[in-house]
Amino acid sequence: MKVLVTGGAGFIGSHYVRQLLGGHYPAFDGAEVVVLDKLTYAGNVANLAEVAEHPRLRVVRGDVRDAELLAELVPGTDVVVHFAAESHVDRSIAGASDFVLTNVVGTDALLQASLSAGVSRFVHVSTDEVYGSIDEGSWSEENPLEPNSPYSASKAGSDLLARAYHRTHGLPVCVTRCSNNYGPYQHPEKMIPLFVTNLLDGKQVPLYGDGTNVRDWLHVTDHCRGIQLVAQSGTPGEVYNIGGGTELTNSELTARLLRATGTDWSMVRPVTDRKGHDRRYSLRHDKIREELGYRPAVGLEEGLADTVRWYRENRSWWQPLKFHEGASA
Repeated sequence: MKVLVTGGAGFIGSHYVRQLLGGHYPAFDGAEVVVLDKLTYAGNVANLAEVAEHPRLRVVRGDVRDAELLAELVPGTDVVVHFAAESHVDRSIAGASDFVLTNVVGTDALLQASLSAGVSRFVHVSTDEVYGSIDEGSWSEENPLEPNSPYSASKAGSDLLARAYHRTHGLPVCVTRCSNNYGPYQHPEKMIPLFVTNLLDGKQVPLYGDGTNVRDWLHVTDHCRGIQLVAQSGTPGEVYNIGGGTELTNSELTARLLRATGTDWSMVRPVTDRKGHDRRYSLRHDKIREELGYRPAVGLEEGLADTVRWYRENRSWWQPLKFHEGASA
């Protein structure tokens, strides 16, 4: 079996690769893994250091939009797991073009290459942000897409392309939509690693608006396990929400991070709210639970403690990546 993982040097993609090659996904034991990553600011070969010498891993630096490169890499592939995406909302507000090019044009190129090569399974990894904001209740996979940021709009576009390739051409595509991820190796522009690394450095953390925006938090290990279940047994053409089941306001999350780092609210600096900041995200994940047996296994208390510990012990990884203060949540 050959598995192509796009964005496999990024936060979530590299976790998936490490888990796969580490024997955590028995259905894919013995699989050859090809990582395609452009290695921009969010892609980092250091994320794959644990498996860098693995005999079944090949890392290719390249752009998912490169049709010629895809024509070389995709033939012979059994499963494509497509993580590659621009994902930071603040960056998309400052300039949307890169998000459209990577998330929409890049996904189209990969879908076309997969169709031409006869790939037997394509998992398109997306986000709960495509649904927009919800005041009460939780989104099911049947909810309409109402994205509010350039980032989420570009991801919604890629989701619809994936659906279209299945409906039009019969390409066996599944789409996953996850809630907010956290864990080791997450780039320090995202909320949890930004706050943790700032606090470890004795710096204040920037809390958007009134701090009451709500997010559902999902440990990266649970997310990748859900993706793997879809890669193994998901029904082509279907969408699967992958949630963590733990909703917190940003203020509540901040309080937990303050406690975990032994600091207090004097380290919090309120900042002007982000443009178009979605108030609340919440996913129903009945479908993946009932059809594929998914259950989130990493509790938030345990997951946050392990994450804070990792950043405390791996300063050499994150310190070079710190370049601005802005939080994505």
